[in-house]
Amino acid sequence: MTPYYSDEWITIYNGDCRDVLPELSGIETCITDPPYGLAFMGKDWDHGVPGVEFWRLVFGALLPGASCLAFGGTRTHHRLMCAIEDAGFELRDCLMWLYGSGFPKSHDVSKGIDRAAGAEREVVERRSGAQAESTGRYEGWGNDGGDGVSEFDITAPATEAAIQWQGWGTALKPAWEPIVMAMKPLVGTFARNGLRYGVAGLNVDGARVGKEEMAVTESDGTYLSGNRAMAAPNTGRREVGVRVGRWPANVVLDEDAARQLDEQSGVIGGGNRRDDVRPRNKGWCNSSPGEGVTATDNYGDSGGASRFFYTAKASASDRGENNDHPTVKPSDLMKWLSVLTKTPAAGTVLDPFMGSGTTIFAAKETGRRAIGIELDERYCEVAASRCAQGVLDLVGA
Repeated sequence: MTPYYSDEWITIYNGDCRDVLPELSGIETCITDPPYGLAFMGKDWDHGVPGVEFWRLVFGALLPGASCLAFGGTRTHHRLMCAIEDAGFELRDCLMWLYGSGFPKSHDVSKGIDRAAGAEREVVERRSGAQAESTGRYEGWGNDGGDGVSEFDITAPATEAAIQWQGWGTALKPAWEPIVMAMKPLVGTFARNGLRYGVAGLNVDGARVGKEEMAVTESDGTYLSGNRAMAAPNTGRREVGVRVGRWPANVVLDEDAARQLDEQSGVIGGGNRRDDVRPRNKGWCNSSPGEGVTATDNYGDSGGASRFFYTAKASASDRGENNDHPTVKPSDLMKWLSVLTKTPAAGTVLDPFMGSGTTIFAAKETGRRAIGIELDERYCEVAASRCAQGVLDLVGA
């Protein structure tokens, strides 16, 4: 199939991914945001979760050991996970992307009762869209200020039944989305697969969180197995260098969620100081009970709890011009996922449900080539325009 758009870094195909994927091979990573099967905002493309046939084709395009990261909906990600697993992938983890800016899309039961009775409700207050979240008055997406409406009415129940059901809704505020992390099975061990195919595991150091320094230590004892009870004793540890940032977690925040978390946690310490002594068998690489070791593998800092997690920041220019796609992800988030799955040779990122192209541009900004496939030509045009204009305002890794 002829690409819709192509440059040195990015290739975009306009068509059904089931037609394009059989032509692709040797790809190191798939990062995608497929339909959630929620009929979101009445969109036809969100009518169902992509089934096994889609993921088998993705499986065929990837190298052994390649990561596949797919966003899902909280009500339907079980179907997504089953389809990915049934296609041959190994499920490795499930990340949680927490965000604080979601709006409840809930039906007001009291209003529904009055509407069914043909009763007119009295307007008791006029509020701005900025006040929408605090009111909890949502009739559904596109009503009562939940989608940025400048003003909306607060009404009082008109019937006895409506008074009884005042304050009842049908949904919670959305505040997270799962990101399924799967892997195409290895050929042999991680080490052998990495040497043969250039793909093995995750780029942990590249995706570390924060700028704090941590002492890197090694022990003169050696593990004999993954079972600590069978490990050889460690008789000492020595500092061999300094590493920047914390180990990446399977929880990711946005700025609002980070702020709310810090408000709740207050200032907390970072755990063991570098001169703390702790019993063996209480931490990584400590196997003999009763003795003590100096803990040089932790931080002595303090701050809000959000510092333990990566926080994605949404740029004002993320969307670019004329981009009305309803589910655009923050480019910083997609960039971090691209870094996390980056291979030593960088490689290529595949997005078979490209939308308006945030994933492929984020991949480019991390020094990776990318292939995007999108059925809707209008969004291919948006993605190509964003690529040509270079509108993404992405921060360095």
